[in-house]
Amino acid sequence: MTLDDALAEIASATTIEKKKITNHNVLNEAYAYAKPSSFSRGLRLDFGNIAVLLISGTASIDEHGKTVHVGDFRAQQRRTYENITGLLASEGATWKDIVRTTCYLRDMERDYEAFNEERTAFFAQQGLDPLPASTGIQAILCRPDLLIEIEAIAVFRKPSE
Repeated sequence: MTLDDALAEIASATTIEKKKITNHNVLNEAYAYAKPSSFSRGLRLDFGNIAVLLISGTASIDEHGKTVHVGDFRAQQRRTYENITGLLASEGATWKDIVRTTCYLRDMERDYEAFNEERTAFFAQQGLDPLPASTGIQAILCRPDLLIEIEAIAVFRKPSE
């Protein structure tokens, strides 16, 4: 599918269906926290036969809402990828459908080299070509024990029914 094909498909859609994305095997819902947070793990937008997944900022959180791998940047990044992978799979998508990521690191100077090594290895393992567009930002994250958070956008053609 070319970009022009996808844009034409989106433009011809007569409705836009919207639903939340969830996968309780990897992540709980943010509103189920002890201190509830008001966001979905992601949204799926269907424009005709084109699906767009907007994955919210995702981190090293387990299915019970607990931070895992406290203090271990690489393990937190790998768990973040695992969580995003689970959210994608719940909608029939893979990392090959990702077109953009935004990556938030608590300490860019300290962790960027490890981040880039882990990302390069993970993307190679996924067989990504082309690589997604990406931005890296240093940020104070929503929990003091989180070292990385990633949001993503995926676009794919829905399978024929």
